[in-house]
Amino acid sequence: MAAVAPQVRVGVGVFVLASSQEPRENPRFLVGKRLNAHGAGTYALPGGHLEFGESPEECAARELDEETGLRVKNLRYLTATNDIMKADNKHYITMFMVCEREDDSQPAEVREPEKCEAWSWWSWEELLRCVTATEEAKEGEVMEKRLFVPLVNLVKQRPGLLPSA
Repeated sequence: MAAVAPQVRVGVGVFVLASSQEPRENPRFLVGKRLNAHGAGTYALPGGHLEFGESPEECAARELDEETGLRVKNLRYLTATNDIMKADNKHYITMFMVCEREDDSQPAEVREPEKCEAWSWWSWEELLRCVTATEEAKEGEVMEKRLFVPLVNLVKQRPGLLPSA
């Protein structure tokens, strides 16, 4: 049997803003702790794989419903990153989307407990602190909050970019 050549896949990560009134310089958004997949134990945005024939907006809405039950509005493209995950032998192009909840009081549900431990709201400043801690960590150091590679790369590859309503 021939070995399968490595492939580049397309992932979609979604910044769900806590409200349409988030401060532009420090918005809050939904983050979950990944389980049982590449990047297990890291914090990431809701999202998943782009399916054949699907638009990034359709993928984002589908994944949000599957993972959180949230209904959203103003869903749009933000940027993309090039994510090579050497430890997992994976390569992704991650398309980042941004949106708002239709109802700011609707909580995010953990609908896939085998894939996500819990959802929480993080601020942009908190994300930046985690990226800095990740960059400054010594090899083998145990981090309190480890980030999924695409989130680290977003900050590194797209400096100055902020998710906003």
